[in-house]
Amino acid sequence: MLAAVLHGRSDLRVEPLADPPLGPDQVRVRVAFGGICGSDLHYYHRGAVGNFAVREPMVLGHEVSGVIAEVGSAVSGLALGAKAALDPSKPCRHCQFCIAGRSNLCENMRFLGSASLFPHIAGGFSQHLILRQDQVIPVPDETDLLKLSCAEPLSVALHAVRRAGPLMGKRVIVSGSGPIGLLTARAALQAGAIEVVATDIEDPPLAVARQQFGVSRTFNVGADPQALAPFESASGYFDVAFEASGSQAALNSLFAVAKRGGRIVQLGMLPPGLAGVPVNVLQSRELELVGAFRAHDEFRLAVDYIVGGILDVSPILSGVYALKDAQAAFERAGDRKQVIKLHLAL
Repeated sequence: MLAAVLHGRSDLRVEPLADPPLGPDQVRVRVAFGGICGSDLHYYHRGAVGNFAVREPMVLGHEVSGVIAEVGSAVSGLALGAKAALDPSKPCRHCQFCIAGRSNLCENMRFLGSASLFPHIAGGFSQHLILRQDQVIPVPDETDLLKLSCAEPLSVALHAVRRAGPLMGKRVIVSGSGPIGLLTARAALQAGAIEVVATDIEDPPLAVARQQFGVSRTFNVGADPQALAPFESASGYFDVAFEASGSQAALNSLFAVAKRGGRIVQLGMLPPGLAGVPVNVLQSRELELVGAFRAHDEFRLAVDYIVGGILDVSPILSGVYALKDAQAAFERAGDRKQVIKLHLAL
């Protein structure tokens, strides 16, 4: 089979890999589409995501959908040829966090396309992929597999909204209007927020936020660094703030607009060493700064949302490249003036 393998910074090669044998509880899928995530771009451009640095060639990709091609001897309930959502998380199911219902914090997580462990965990930008049975979620035949490949980023947004607590009647700001930020804004509205404000440093994604995701107001903080000044006061304005850009400046700006007793949810991955926050404001306003990392059972909820047409992910879809053109796709995927999310057709 062919796969998109990262060998180093800006060195992505499409090359043949062995198609491994199937275990009793495993499923082989033919991958249909793979979305290029912000973390994939970090690996490609910087060679690392947060503290996870690439130390050997690694297949990228974790936002994937496909078709069931083969099942192991112990697998039941999955039909050959069925379309499926593919959960990139493979928790151990036995550690204290898995037992407590927080499998995204699994001590032994094997997440597709991740350099968190060594040897690294190969990703989903390959023509075939072997997963444990519980990672394969069959969907109706009429399901759009391109949209379905967005289940993972939607699950991240849904998990962040869960980490924010009840949003019914709340005022919300989302910093960063990339795919995760846009989906978080939409999920916040779905959860009952009465106002959602989105920020970014580019106008095109903000137009998508307003026109297609129902965001109340948008602000280009790159063009106008003081755009959020009207929301700054001794009491603050927003009940909940989501930081989805991975920018230290963006995170710090949220402390000035968060309401006393409010909550800030950190989604974006900051580079190592950039963790400074205005502690005095955090303390005096009794703000809660919480992290949101990947997803737990929100993945299946995201699949239900997409299959049922409850939340339309199509506004973030910006185009599809053939696997052989993976490097060109990665180079273009960072152009935020024209692209929100690109996909590879595997």
